[in-house]
Amino acid sequence: MKVAVSIPDPLFKSAETLARKLKKPRSRLYAEALASYLSSRDPKAVTENLNQVYSRHPSAVDPALEKAQAETLIDETW
Repeated sequence: MKVAVSIPDPLFKSAETLARKLKKPRSRLYAEALASYLSSRDPKAVTENLNQVYSRHPSAVDPALEKAQAETLIDETW
């Protein structure tokens, strides 16, 4: 689908430079950027991305740190 949008000149110039550097058509660069922006604001997508990261790199929290963190949350109301 074709659309017309107005963006500030400096942003346009930066996008043009990046598109040339990546050897991508401008419309593909804009489509990927918009998809990334939308994805980063979708709570379900954010959770899925975090789950992927932590499934590959399980975190090992120091037991003393875990205990200290838990103690600070005792009085917190969620």
